[in-house]
Amino acid sequence: MDSITDYLFDRRQLRRKLSFWRVAAVLCLIIAAGTATWRMMDGGQVAHLQPHIARLNIEGVITGDRATLKLIDDISQSHASAVIVSIESPGGSTSGSERLYDALRRLSQKKPVVAVVGGMAASGGYIAAMGTDHIVAQGTSLVGSIGVLFQYPNASKLLDTVGVKMEEVKSSPLKAAPNPFEPASPEARAALADLVRDSYDWFKTLVRERRQLDGSALAAVVDGRVFTGRQAIGLKLIDELGSEKEAIAWLEAEKNIAKDLPVRDWRRRRGIDNLGLLGMASLGAQALGFHEIAQGLARAEQMHQSAVLDGLMSIWHASPVN
Repeated sequence: MDSITDYLFDRRQLRRKLSFWRVAAVLCLIIAAGTATWRMMDGGQVAHLQPHIARLNIEGVITGDRATLKLIDDISQSHASAVIVSIESPGGSTSGSERLYDALRRLSQKKPVVAVVGGMAASGGYIAAMGTDHIVAQGTSLVGSIGVLFQYPNASKLLDTVGVKMEEVKSSPLKAAPNPFEPASPEARAALADLVRDSYDWFKTLVRERRQLDGSALAAVVDGRVFTGRQAIGLKLIDELGSEKEAIAWLEAEKNIAKDLPVRDWRRRRGIDNLGLLGMASLGAQALGFHEIAQGLARAEQMHQSAVLDGLMSIWHASPVN
C-alpha cells in the first residue's frame, strides 16, 4: 500500500514539475517575442517626444532602402533638435547612396546634421557623410574611395571546360550585355565605361561642391584611394578629428544646440518580411540576449547583401592577399 501511495505522490510531483517548465518555456517565448516586436517597432519612440539629439546609424552595405529613408523623414518631423549620423560603412550601390545623400540633405534643411565616422565611411559611405553639415572622423578612420565600379562575372572558360554553350536571340548587340556566358565585346565594355564615367563625374562634382575642392586639390582625392582621418583633414575631405563628443561640441558652438540634451538612437523598423534568414536569426539571438551571436549573424547578412549588389557600385573592399 505504501509503495502505491509513494508512486502516486511521485507522479503528482512529476506532473507539477512538468507543468512548471511548460509554463516557464511559454513565458520565455512570450518575452522573447515581445522583446523582438518592441525592438522592431522601435520601442523607444516615447522618449523621442522630448527635445533631444537624434542618433542615426548608417552601418554596413548601403542600398538606399525605404525603411532607412522613412526613418530619416520621421526624424525630420520629430522633436529632435539636431542629428548625429554615425557612419560605419564601406558603401554600396551608387543609386542607393544617392538616395541616402538626398534624404540627408533634405533633413539638414530642417535640423543641424553632423556626421561621425567610426572605422570607415568609404565610397557610398562618404557620399552619405557629405550629405551632412559637418564631418568628424577619428585619426585612424578610413574615408574617401571616391569612384564607381561595375563588376560582372565571366564564366565562359568554365562553360568551355564542361562543354556547355549558351545560345541566345536578342533584339540588338548590346541587349543584356555583358552576360556571364561570354567575354564582353568591345562595344559592351565601351557602353559600361560610359555608365561608370557618368556616375563618376557626378561623384566628383559632389565632392567639388560639398568640400569646396577644385583643380589639383580635387584631383588628389578622386583616384579611388581611401585616406586615414589624419590624411583626410589635410585634404579637406573631413572637417574635424574626433568622435561624438566633438560633434556635440560643434553643434553647441555653431548651431546653438544645448550640450546637455540627451542623445537618443533612432532605429529603422524592420518587419519580418524585410529580413533575410540571417537577419531573422540575428533578431532572435538579440532578443534572447545572445548579443555577440546576433552581431555575427548581422555581419554575415551584410556580407550577403554586398555579394548580391547589382549594377553600379560605390563600395570599397580590401583586395585579398595572394
